[in-house]
Amino acid sequence: MYYAVQHTTRFKYSAPIVENVMEVRLQPRSHASQQCLSFNLHLRPSARVYNFRDHIDNIIHFFDIAAAHRELVITANSVVNVVAPAPLPPSLALDDWAAVDALARSSEHWEWVQPSRFTGAPPALHALAMEFALDRSRDPLTTVLAVNRLLYDTFDYDTASTQVDSPIEDALAHRGGVCQDFTHIMLALLRNILHIPCRYVSGYLFHREDDRSADDATHAWAEVLLPGLGWIGLDPTNNLVVGERHIQVAVGRDYSDVPPTHGFYRGSSESELSVAVRIQKTAAPLPIQPDPDPAPLWRMEPPPSPAELASQQMQQQQ
Repeated sequence: MYYAVQHTTRFKYSAPIVENVMEVRLQPRSHASQQCLSFNLHLRPSARVYNFRDHIDNIIHFFDIAAAHRELVITANSVVNVVAPAPLPPSLALDDWAAVDALARSSEHWEWVQPSRFTGAPPALHALAMEFALDRSRDPLTTVLAVNRLLYDTFDYDTASTQVDSPIEDALAHRGGVCQDFTHIMLALLRNILHIPCRYVSGYLFHREDDRSADDATHAWAEVLLPGLGWIGLDPTNNLVVGERHIQVAVGRDYSDVPPTHGFYRGSSESELSVAVRIQKTAAPLPIQPDPDPAPLWRMEPPPSPAELASQQMQQQQ
């Protein structure tokens, strides 16, 4: 299935800032079941953009705008071909837990069983594991599919209950959250209770009417490493096995490894962030054209005075 994706991020500043250093993870990955056929990044103000691949093959673009500006607009356009993965078997063997342990001990996958910033093991997580009767009495595939379903059934999709940097304790206490929270709780259960290698995926979902997650934003889900199957994607927000409607952008231990945007700016200013995502099916690999914008591409702000410049600090944004 071909998809055209347009992801627009807008930072507005209450006063002119004089430097903006940013890295973005917006280019979809290419692998056996997904190909990124085209990608372009448009900036306003304009800047020279560089890119590199990290140790797990995420593509990261970065830039530095060293001119005064009140607004930064980042528009990423991509065309992706997603192929439905092979159907999962009904189950695995019960003794495949030994193979799971071997994967977890290997140097290649060791980091995927370690706790991370958003996947710790607070008392509330252990209480949830007891509530779910989570153990290894069933085979690994049946067990992870059960976790996927239980999180969907037990937690509400609630955009007001957590923030982007909320720990899992907040979602556990409210019994609700967004896709990021569902994914973090699932990863925490799989890593800390079942000791299964698993990772966080950021990306997009081409929505249907019955999906619970927002249709104009990014999406998140988990990937679990199982013997004989490799990495399989599970979407606890919607109780789905990941298929041809999921578009993968980046993978990491949790959200903190793969935010779509992360950077710093220099200035005595507050920032306001807005994000818009549009996904369309396309019969041919043609990118979505940027929305018409009659405003000038950008306007140079007057530079700050020496006194103002001396008082400005680098501030984090994402």
